[in-house]
Amino acid sequence: MERVTKHNIGIWTKRLLPVIMGATAGYAYYYFIGCVSGTCPITSNPWISTAYGALLGFFILPSRKKQE
Repeated sequence: MERVTKHNIGIWTKRLLPVIMGATAGYAYYYFIGCVSGTCPITSNPWISTAYGALLGFFILPSRKKQE
């Protein structure tokens, strides 16, 4: 089992922060701009808009490969 170090916590923070920010932005989009009539498939449901925001936050993450 891998030990938890400050370096590992920093890596996970850098990976999760954009996802959490995307989820927050997705929910904020639903709350402030969302579709009231229910005909908009993404913005009429808070769960779906939050999931889409988190997914977009995940895709914003830069890919970091070790250079050898």
